[in-house]
Amino acid sequence: MTTFHDFEMKTIDGEPKKLSDYKGSVLLVVNVASRCGLTPQYDGLEKLHRELKDKGFQVLGFPCNDFGAQEPGTEDQIKEFCSLTYDVSFPLFAKIHVKGAEQAPLYAFLTRESTTPEGPGDIPWNFAKFIIGKDGEVIARLAPTADPTGDDVKRRIEAALA
Repeated sequence: MTTFHDFEMKTIDGEPKKLSDYKGSVLLVVNVASRCGLTPQYDGLEKLHRELKDKGFQVLGFPCNDFGAQEPGTEDQIKEFCSLTYDVSFPLFAKIHVKGAEQAPLYAFLTRESTTPEGPGDIPWNFAKFIIGKDGEVIARLAPTADPTGDDVKRRIEAALA
């Protein structure tokens, strides 16, 4: 059976990264964008990452330009924006497609999983969130508008860490 850990992606610096390197960690996987109304969620994502990273948690950001051309920059521009504007310390990956004919295999996997509270299907917008368990299984899928520091998100992450 396929899990999150079966994939390899390129980091924002262009280096291959086996997602199996994250075995044993709880992850929040998010398709991010720099020019979206939800871009301020970077603050909450970074806060959550810093608060829980010592407990075995990480946020992973996957820049995507599939919605309203809201991530038009290069990887270098995205990295600079995230660093200077939001002091992002969580891992960022190379820009990918999360829907459509060029959808990354990782997102084809994520969007076909039977999840709650959001079920399977296309990503609706930037900042859709997937909680991945220590074993690479998809635990939950949350709407783009879900507050990364909100009670629902934190409760789900803390339960996965327990």
